[in-house]
Amino acid sequence: MANPTVEQTSKATADALSKSTDAAQKMMKDSSNTLAESGKGSAAAVQELTKAYQELAERNVKNLTAAMEALSAVKSPAEFMELQQKLIKDGLAKAADDSRRIAELTNAVFTAAFEPVKKQIEAAQKTPRT
Repeated sequence: MANPTVEQTSKATADALSKSTDAAQKMMKDSSNTLAESGKGSAAAVQELTKAYQELAERNVKNLTAAMEALSAVKSPAEFMELQQKLIKDGLAKAADDSRRIAELTNAVFTAAFEPVKKQIEAAQKTPRT
């Protein structure tokens, strides 16, 4: 087998370097696109979560106002205790529902943010190494 010439070795090295550069540029472009996509998903999800918190705050203010009005209208200590227990029971049920909803939205935020990155990692793992 003949030894490669300096020109052949130089050409092979240049070709390998060119392929490596192309691969690196593609990887950087893909990463940049993935981060942009992740940012868009995150922004939309955070807006939805912020809206949910605003609605929750508004609803809590209305509920507190209604509860205070109802408590101030009672005629007896027994009626006060009965109403107070009802308000506490209803409040706990609403708080559990609200917590579950906020947890689901928070999960959606992180899922939206990391889904593009997850897909890129999975694609990179499937790509054969050269």
